[in-house]
Amino acid sequence: MKTRVDIRNENHFQDETLLKRPGVTGVDVGYNMNKGKKIDELCVRVYVKKKSDVNEKETIQRQVKDMTTDVIEKTLVLMNKFPT
Repeated sequence: MKTRVDIRNENHFQDETLLKRPGVTGVDVGYNMNKGKKIDELCVRVYVKKKSDVNEKETIQRQVKDMTTDVIEKTLVLMNKFPT
């Protein structure tokens, strides 16, 4: 069974491609969700500000390589965890 790290390494090239799309705020690997419930399936999660902001030409594929994608409405904000 593949781990998150395995999937992350296999799909690393896709992160940059997905992140360049308008409205995409982040990409990670985690469990697929369906109507708020976790499905026991790892997937590539693509975060967007609003699903309606992603135009037809930039629609997120249902799969990246052999992994399902899950498009989630959420803006990710990276924070500095270290004191400055």
